Amino acid sequence: MQAIDIHTHVVPYDFPAYAGASGATSWPSMAECSQCNHRNVMIDGKVFRTVSHECWDVEERLRHMETTGIGRQVLSPMPELLSYWMPADDALVLCRYVNQVIADMVARAPRHLAALGCVPLQDPELAARELERLMSEDVFRGIEIGTNIDGVVIGDPRFEPFFDAAERLGAAIFVHPLKPIGLDRLVGPPGLVQLVAFPSETAVAAASLVTGGVLERHPGLRIAFSHGAGGFALTLPRLAAGWRQLGLPHQRSPVEQARTLFYDTLVYDPPTLAHLIATFGPTQLCIGTDHPFVIQDRTPLQRLDALHLDESTRNLLLSGNALRFLGETHDREQSLAR
Repeated sequence: MQAIDIHTHVVPYDFPAYAGASGATSWPSMAECSQCNHRNVMIDGKVFRTVSHECWDVEERLRHMETTGIGRQVLSPMPELLSYWMPADDALVLCRYVNQVIADMVARAPRHLAALGCVPLQDPELAARELERLMSEDVFRGIEIGTNIDGVVIGDPRFEPFFDAAERLGAAIFVHPLKPIGLDRLVGPPGLVQLVAFPSETAVAAASLVTGGVLERHPGLRIAFSHGAGGFALTLPRLAAGWRQLGLPHQRSPVEQARTLFYDTLVYDPPTLAHLIATFGPTQLCIGTDHPFVIQDRTPLQRLDALHLDESTRNLLLSGNALRFLGETHDREQSLAR
């Protein structure tokens, strides 16, 4: 059974010179660094992150996959490249460049890589049109989006044109935390953003799809949340209690709606993963590692092994659920295995 990792990121080796019209200063660039096989991502003239060649080097990714038992990776942009804070026309230029880089990587190893692109969601109508163009290319299964769009949570009604298009086009949507809430309350080193702030940010975004009615209006959406949706599994019983006790205006319970979403396994802990399976159902969890970044899970299959799952459930988490999220058929799975 070929294991599929739905949570891996791409950073291009380089970026073109600023090609927009607004004079935006947040256009990314790449710079050399002293660490072998690494480059610095520069934003606003400062080092944002130092990344390894696995971000753009297909052969290196394939070697890593072989060591971890992953047969196929789903590529998506480093979340900061979504660039929702740019003017939409500038972001469109950058999105198209990043999407082409991802498409070129998939073309080099189509049996082992799949593509999720990006669109300028700060303009929902433009994003819907760009999504339609992107999905017309056979290489893309869908897109990655942030938990918020320049501070506006994804469950906000203004994004209705985008979600309508995604449902109509059958596009998979992978949600990743971005510029999380609560940063002013973190005490400690910078890495706490990923460790402490991501879980609350992702839980709020997942809840907004329920409380904002997005999942009721668009039952055909295929949406996956990274990092196990953070604290959403612990928030869900509270939402369910409120739905019963306060008479919230939803036909389907929050639990029923949450069980239509997908979630990755990136929680670093087998008991926590077991809780996600019990809460969301064994048909909704997919492997996710955050490769190739520092906090990646380097032993994703071993964490599944620690749960002693039955063969049917294990196969769902290995690949069956990911194939459903990506909108791929059983025939597709068989062709990839040959």
